Amino acid sequence: MPKAKTKGSVKKRFRISKNGKVLCSKNHRGHMHASKNGRQRRALRKPMVLEGVWAKLIRQMMGA
Repeated sequence: MPKAKTKGSVKKRFRISKNGKVLCSKNHRGHMHASKNGRQRRALRKPMVLEGVWAKLIRQMMGA
């Protein structure tokens, strides 16, 4: 069976940490930050950790 190719769209949006967690950046980060308070903006900086079925699917698409 041939080797599974990594999906380019997944490769640029997600990453896998050293411990095997699937990380991605949160949405609502692009523009219009004036309406958000500082606490919300700081929270958006932190990566989002995917769990369960979604993490499994992303790992498969990454070829990991």
